Amino acid sequence: MLWIMRFSGFFSAAMVMIVLSPSLQSFPPAEAIKSSHVDSYLRLPTATHSLDKFSFRRAPAFRNADECRSPKLEKSSVCDPSLVHVAITLDVEYLRGSIAAVHSILQHAKCPESVFFHFLVSETGLEAVVRSTFPELKFKVYYFDPERVRSLISSSVRQALEQPLNYARNYLADLLETCVTRVIYLDSDLVVVDDVSKLWSTSLGKKTIGAPEYCHANFTKYFTQYFWSDSRFSGVFSGRRPCYFNTGVMVIDLGKWRRFGYTRRIERWMEIQKTSVNRIYELGSLPPFLLVFAGHVAPIEHRWNQHGLGGDNVRGSCRDLHPGPVSLLHWSGSGKPWLRLDSKEPCPLDSLWAPFDLYGRST
Repeated sequence: MLWIMRFSGFFSAAMVMIVLSPSLQSFPPAEAIKSSHVDSYLRLPTATHSLDKFSFRRAPAFRNADECRSPKLEKSSVCDPSLVHVAITLDVEYLRGSIAAVHSILQHAKCPESVFFHFLVSETGLEAVVRSTFPELKFKVYYFDPERVRSLISSSVRQALEQPLNYARNYLADLLETCVTRVIYLDSDLVVVDDVSKLWSTSLGKKTIGAPEYCHANFTKYFTQYFWSDSRFSGVFSGRRPCYFNTGVMVIDLGKWRRFGYTRRIERWMEIQKTSVNRIYELGSLPPFLLVFAGHVAPIEHRWNQHGLGGDNVRGSCRDLHPGPVSLLHWSGSGKPWLRLDSKEPCPLDSLWAPFDLYGRST
């Protein structure tokens, strides 16, 4: 994007636009952020966090360009076939990131009034925050019950990856209305700097999901030696050419997902992890996705997931952009831009996230 190119001129090439070395590109980025989902009519459990400390500035109104199609159904209908559907999780810890992600999508969409957001939550109060920040936003909130996956979650390299809402994306086909047959799932630690309708229109062919793939990465490291030594497990990849993909940016055909029961397939691998004599993987929600879909993914341009900007899963060190064009910047990893900016120790690329931040503390 032109604005990114201009911005990068303020930094030395060594700091911002250095091409990542192959070893850095192959480092396993963190997976999706904690998530949430809720229908406003559902009775939700009591919130465990106070939202009093959060105050977000109201976003400007975003209007469709003249060439945008008029809605085919009434304004509030989630079933309108002209809509672009985006699912994002909401929780207190990552709320600031989610708000920035929504802001970035609206700002760059040619038809922002045609984007419908599906928010996944597990606690109360978040719908009101979204409504006050984006008064004209088309959205719905869905409740994801943490107990649905709590018994299936294994310990991970980072506690954030163990949160039940990390797994809400596995249940989108169950949670969203059946009339919604395609959805873009996005993590809460990213910003979109291109028209999201371009990602929406990606052809999936006969595949159920589409995502940028990274076939140069060492795929074997996502599973344990025990997994690879037992053909009962490793045999799942027989006849497939599996590549790593980041589950924080996916286009999902919910019709196919429902038809082939992929939620249960993912759950089955989580059950095997819990009951196996030895662990078959170490990360949280990513490996079950790889087991089910790796080698069966519709490829999407890498520009739609410039991931790993949050560094690794432990140190959260600074990273640079991957080579090539940019449509989406993703701070996967343990380093989040809002935390680093607040600490007055940001990484250079965190300044590309800052313009979409609508956060301000209450006084």
